[in-house]
This record gives sequence, C-alpha cells and structure tokens, in this order.
Amino acid sequence: MPDVDTLLTDAYVVRLPMRTRFRGITERELMVFRGPAGWGEFAPFLEYDDEEAANWLAAGIEAAVLGPPTARRDQVPVNATVPAVPAEQVAGILARYPGARTAKVKVAERGQSLDDDVARVAAARQIVASVRIDANGGWSVDEAIRAIRAIGEVEYAEQPCATVPELAAVRRAVDVPIAADESIRKADDPYRVVAADAADVAIVKVAPLGGMRATLALAESIGLPVVVSSALDSAVGMAAGVAAAAALPSLDHACGLGTGTLFTADVAEPFVPTVGAVVPRWFTDDLDLPVGVHAPAHRARWWRDRLTRCHAILAARPRR
Repeated sequence: MPDVDTLLTDAYVVRLPMRTRFRGITERELMVFRGPAGWGEFAPFLEYDDEEAANWLAAGIEAAVLGPPTARRDQVPVNATVPAVPAEQVAGILARYPGARTAKVKVAERGQSLDDDVARVAAARQIVASVRIDANGGWSVDEAIRAIRAIGEVEYAEQPCATVPELAAVRRAVDVPIAADESIRKADDPYRVVAADAADVAIVKVAPLGGMRATLALAESIGLPVVVSSALDSAVGMAAGVAAAAALPSLDHACGLGTGTLFTADVAEPFVPTVGAVVPRWFTDDLDLPVGVHAPAHRARWWRDRLTRCHAILAARPRR
C-alpha cells in the first residue's frame, strides 16, 4: 500500500455538477489520485464515517496500483437511471441513454407520493422494455408491499426496505423479485441476505466493497445473480465498476453503470452508453480537468485529512 504522501502527490479534489438532483445532491465532491497503474477514486459520501470510507480508499488504491482484472467481455450492458423527477421529464432523461432496454426508476423519494412513483414508472414503461425500481430502503414493509403492488410488474424492486428481515418479509408477500443493495454493501455480513432468503438479486458496488477484486470474490460466492452498479462515480470510479462487470464469469442483467450521464462535467471522458452498453477502458494519462470543477482549498484540505485518517485505518487492518 502506498504511503499517504505518495497518494497525495498527484491528487485532485473536484466538484462535479449534476443535471438533476440525485440522492439529495446537485454536486458530487470527490478525490482522484494517480498511481503506477493509472487513476483511482476516493469518493465516499460526505456523511460516511471513516471506517466505512476506508473501504472506498482501498478500492481507489487497488485501481491506481494494480489496475483492472482480466476482462471476459468487451462491452457491458447498462440500464438507464431515472431520478425522482416528474413523469413528464422521464422521456428527456431516457433520451440520454440511446439503445437502453432497461431503466432503473428511483421511487420512495421524501416529499413525493406513491402516485408520483406510479406515474414515473408508467412513463418509463412507455419507452423501454424493462423497468426496475429502487427505493433505497425508503419504505416500511407495509408501504413496500402496497407500493410494489400499485406499481405493477417490474424486473425487480431494489432495496424496498432498510433491513434484511424487512426485505425477507416483503419478498414473501409480493411476486416481484427483490434486489439487495445497501443490505450487501453496507453490511458487516453481506451474506445475511442469502441466509435470510431475503433477495433474488445482489447489487454490488466496487468502491464500498473495497475494490474490483473484492467485488468479484463476493459475486462469485454469494449465490445470487449480480448487478454491478456505480456509487455516483466519476469517470475514474466508473472505469473500475465497468472493469469489474467485464470480468464477471456471467452477467445476466444490465448493470447500473450509466450514471455518468448525470454529470454536466467529469474528470475524464465519461462512460456514455451506446446501443445500451458501455465499453471498458482505463485512464492512465494525465487528466484534463474541466474549468471550474476544482474544489475550494478548504475542501481539498478536508479530503486530504480524510484520506490520511482512512489510510491509517487500512494500515491497521489485518492483511488478507
């Protein structure tokens, strides 16, 4: 593992402006740094504590030092991502994903109603063949059952409730497949969803799981179909997600790796879907950062201090 000074020698903190409010933010603040194998990203969300954020640093270090695993495919199918926008805006958002056959529609947004969710999903269904929904744990069990039945047939409902027992209860009550996201990537034991018979699909994300190789190991052992998704990554972080998806032994579902279209500026050429898929690539050259994306000096200091603390946590962990 490189020391802190080495990681920070060629590092940048940026704020990437977004087209639409997503996950409650309009700018994505993160750090990228360069290593012998290319660029890595350190982008835990601001509210995450250092212990959780350290996994994201491990993923960035892996990318910068080891580079991508061996690919098994030369393209990765991706879903379109529809934020919790009014139904009349859905067509415009889906137009940014040419050829996409699957759309993931955000639901259970605070301040919105079930009628809003139903209308948004219906608008997406008019354009794409397959729709999946993502509640980010925003419903109770009763709310999830009622909402899923009202929304109707979807490919799957992602994280309808917050806890594994709640997911299991919803899964027993509805005919729609259930996908686990936070119950895997934020759990001390990601295999609890399997033991509890709580999910049909596993959503895996490279950064919170600690890297591409850790993601592949989990995907191969969890015993569920896997969907690799982004964590609102920059192009650098997205490269790691796409590399992991390209290296999976099998890939039966479109991945959530098209969120680069949510940004109006990025740290490098974004991954934009063509005919519903993205092509793996890796960033090793200098980054040509757009004007205006550099974070203010006090935020750069905050991120450098955060990386230093998380580095110490990684250094103290037992070597695998």
